[in-house]
Amino acid sequence: MTTPADHIDVDAIAARVRQEFSRTLDELKHLVTIPSVAWEAFDPAELTRSAEAVSELVRSTGIDDVRILSAATDSGAPGSPAVVARRPAADGKPTILLYAHHDVQPPGDEALWNTPPFVATEVGERLYGRGAADDKAGIMVHIAALRAVLDAVEDFGVGVTFFFEGEEEAGSPSFRNFLEEYRDLLAADVIVIADSSNWKVGVPALTTSLRGVCAAEVSVRVLEHAVHSGMFGGPVLDAPTIAARLISTFHDDDGAVAVPGLVAQEIAEVDYPEQDFRRDASVVDGYRLAGSGALADRLWNKPALSIIGMDVPTVAMSSNTLVPATRFKVSVRLAPGQDAASAGEALRAHVLRQDVFGAEVEVAITESGSPFAADTSRPAAQASLWAMEQAWGVAPVETGIGGSIPFIADLMEVFEGVQILVTGVEDPDSRAHSANESLHIGDFERAITAEALLLARLNSHGM
Repeated sequence: MTTPADHIDVDAIAARVRQEFSRTLDELKHLVTIPSVAWEAFDPAELTRSAEAVSELVRSTGIDDVRILSAATDSGAPGSPAVVARRPAADGKPTILLYAHHDVQPPGDEALWNTPPFVATEVGERLYGRGAADDKAGIMVHIAALRAVLDAVEDFGVGVTFFFEGEEEAGSPSFRNFLEEYRDLLAADVIVIADSSNWKVGVPALTTSLRGVCAAEVSVRVLEHAVHSGMFGGPVLDAPTIAARLISTFHDDDGAVAVPGLVAQEIAEVDYPEQDFRRDASVVDGYRLAGSGALADRLWNKPALSIIGMDVPTVAMSSNTLVPATRFKVSVRLAPGQDAASAGEALRAHVLRQDVFGAEVEVAITESGSPFAADTSRPAAQASLWAMEQAWGVAPVETGIGGSIPFIADLMEVFEGVQILVTGVEDPDSRAHSANESLHIGDFERAITAEALLLARLNSHGM
């Protein structure tokens, strides 16, 4: 941990954040009311409305160079609108790019929500609503932090670029092309990605590693068409049964991933007590956790494999027929040190080598993203750790995250040598992507203060 930074009035910056916090929270609530889902089944006009609302908030910081931009995907389809705004750096000062995304996950089954998903609702210490945590809170952290430091620091000269993406939850299909097209606008010395989680309520975290991701769709066919299960069942196993046999090969008897060629490491330095994990993940009583070794390693440094979708008849629509074909989607989280392309080939090879009675099996790799590991000895990371400790009053945790942010690899390739900081406002009960997504309001304010202090530190000490 670095020593306290000279010439930074921590109390003044924190006080400014506090004075403006009611306004900031109201602005976040307004953003939550916009159902900005970037999936094809949803109205794209809401993404435009969201981008326009974010642009107005950015202008409130005093930045005039605010643009709504997009780039084409590899297929040529138009990408979703992103907001890019720039405040040039003074001579000798670094430039920091502040990233978040204004698109959100679909609400899912609204019957599972305790409050309307697109109505920001305060309940106790939390704010509920889709995007309240992931990731419209990240947008407001960036905007409110810049406001605070501009008010509290007279000679603030750090260059600030806002980059608020509009399709992260849809897999960022135009992201790499966007970086290439607008490389000059986005170039920076430091990038802060406010799309991760803290250790727990009241304890901040700097995310120092992320697992990569690989996804595949596996198709199985055993018949040309459906036939009567009584007349033909026995010699023929239906396609879902063959798929189940394939799926059963993905894990060993302990529940650890059993696909040869996937990297697994045991390097975690943080203890994650099992009782805390069971509570955070809402594990049912009596369920035995899968895998072996330290729980933190199982979450951050070893692969995880899940079946996230399968095409079979529903129980309500079932009939006494042999299902001729099925398809399932497998998602693999990859440990740091794993090459995403080789992981996809390992998964494909594993599926195709299985004995499935000669059924027709096809494997299509649909997603690939590399893991991330940060060097926390670099100046920006040390400044961030210092700022978090000042804002929360407790030492931050350097933590891994089991999730993935695949586009970080694109940022590192396009902007070689850039320092990347992964921060966030979520906590283990935020339930991002799920019903009843929420934000801890107190930690939201502390996250703003921490980022304002980071900006002040970079202004005072540079890189």
